Formats: sequence, structure tokens, C-alpha cells
Amino acid sequence: MPIIMEKEEAHRIIDRMPPNATWDDLMREIYVREAVERGLADSKAGRTRDVKEVRAKYGLPE
Repeated sequence: MPIIMEKEEAHRIIDRMPPNATWDDLMREIYVREAVERGLADSKAGRTRDVKEVRAKYGLPE
């Protein structure tokens, strides 16, 4: 499900960037913001995994 963008927040992201920021910089900021929001939404909805379970899946030490 897409996350609704708030125009005011998009403006704040741009306003916080340095004057020499590139389009790639902006895209990275937007991507990170969206990833964090999706993670928070998953957490609130109970769509989480135990760290031990994830480590076991990828063969990582506990």
C-alpha cells in the first residue's frame, strides 16, 4: 500500500538539503524516509520478526 506524501514534509526535506545537493541526493533522502515510514507501519501492524529468527535464516551468529 503506498504511503501518502505530505507536500509540506517534502518541502522540509528539500529545504534541509545543502545548496549543492543533487537529484540523486534528493532521491536518496526520499527513499530513506519512505523505508523508515514503511518499517514503522509494519511494526505498528505487528509485521515483525525476532532477531534470532532472522539471524538463523541467514546463518548469522546470535
